[in-house]
Amino acid sequence: MDRPVTTTYLEMTGRDRLRPAKAPPTPCELVQVREPDPELNRSLYVQVGAGYRWVDRLPWDRARWLAWLDRPDLETWVLYSSGVQAGYFELERQAEGNVEIAYFGLLPDFIGRGLGGYLLTAAIERAWDMGAMRVWVHTCDLDHPSALANYRARGFEVYRVESKTARFPDAEESAPEQVSQVS
Repeated sequence: MDRPVTTTYLEMTGRDRLRPAKAPPTPCELVQVREPDPELNRSLYVQVGAGYRWVDRLPWDRARWLAWLDRPDLETWVLYSSGVQAGYFELERQAEGNVEIAYFGLLPDFIGRGLGGYLLTAAIERAWDMGAMRVWVHTCDLDHPSALANYRARGFEVYRVESKTARFPDAEESAPEQVSQVS
């Protein structure tokens, strides 16, 4: 199926531009994944992205996931709320002092609980701690309806907007339960 998609690119060019979100309403812990874990990252990607047609990584096999994760410039962080996985983010250190928030999101059961701003604040702070000169992210109109507002509320500024037609598999083809496990 073809569908028009608008992608918005945002950046933050100074740590002082961060507008932190308030603390989460429930006990939370943010844990860095120290050893590359393709099964964990794939599971989080599928769970977070299932409702938003995240499909670009679905065909990846274990070797491709491991190649993506097993790099010193890539970090994965998992948010736990009351001991349960609630969300995650991946940060990628890039050339010229850029750090991209490559993936970011909450698991469906944790949306609307006041955790998104907190998790995004943590991702941005970690990106600056990685030595960023610029932190950037992109979102599209297939992501959660509050994604763009959350990025802007934290201090990101739009620097580019693109619209194009994208091809997506039928919903049945991309359903998480029908996607084979990483092996």
